[in-house]
Amino acid sequence: MKVLMWHVHGSWATAFVNGLHDVVVPVTPDRGPDGRGLPATYSWPDTARELAPELLRDQDFDVVILQRPAELDLVEQWLGRRPGIDLPAVYVEHNTPRESPTGSQHPLGGQSRIPIVHVTHFNAVMWANGRAPAHVVEHGIPDPGYRYTGMLPRVGYVVNEPVRRGRVTGSDLVGHIARIAPVDAFGMDTAPLTTGAHRHEVIGHGDIAHDAMHTMLADRRVYAHLCRWTSLGLSLLEAMFLGMPVVALSVTEAPEALNGSAAVVSNDLLRLQEHVRDVIHDPELAADLGRRNRAHVETRYSLQRFHADWDRLLKEVL
Repeated sequence: MKVLMWHVHGSWATAFVNGLHDVVVPVTPDRGPDGRGLPATYSWPDTARELAPELLRDQDFDVVILQRPAELDLVEQWLGRRPGIDLPAVYVEHNTPRESPTGSQHPLGGQSRIPIVHVTHFNAVMWANGRAPAHVVEHGIPDPGYRYTGMLPRVGYVVNEPVRRGRVTGSDLVGHIARIAPVDAFGMDTAPLTTGAHRHEVIGHGDIAHDAMHTMLADRRVYAHLCRWTSLGLSLLEAMFLGMPVVALSVTEAPEALNGSAAVVSNDLLRLQEHVRDVIHDPELAADLGRRNRAHVETRYSLQRFHADWDRLLKEVL
């Protein structure tokens, strides 16, 4: 199929474009939110290309994958076609409701022509989907390969904009983990987290090319997932593919996603701290837990399963 899709969520989009479809992403001169084009920090195949908005109208698209409400208008403006009417469409919901899940009607819940595809079962039950057909296609991750060395007795932590997003990302909890071992934070705008010394040390490394970040992350002894309100942090799954032991808060999709893995999933900070201490002081235990985590995500979150689920869904709804 020939797919129109905006570059919104780098990790998810990277998984999707590595399938069998030809994907076009809009690009604008400023590479702003409505036209980011091809990514600079992710590796995409030749089947994905960028086109300026004025060139999209002449393209023969089979489907548009929407990810933001504003894209409904952009499709009509740039292509002269109405999503769900003149052009088959699906809407991928990456996020949990921003407000209360008991009162959050999905932006597309008032119509029935465009299916909503949630990336987790948690999302699907937290959103009020209204009249829209609702589906779930769980994440799949391009396998970065087993890279774990754990040679640094430090904690890896990946998050974007932790200061601005605050308690959503659990940035206030990083200090609890840093009491046990120094924390290295990777992602956009992590530099403000840098603080302290020795056991209370947190170092923000900023936005690094995706592959390089994987290599650096795999040198850390253990990975911490501290987000309170997120769909499912894909960096968590990536860390497990790398072969890392993991501690995670028991919130949103994490308990379901990590069920059957060797991750320690709890809202008891003392328990998370104790596990960090255990693996920091026992490299052999850390490596064993990491191998078990990798086996878990290889089965549940493989790219092959992700593409098969998406191909089945597109054939079903289009």
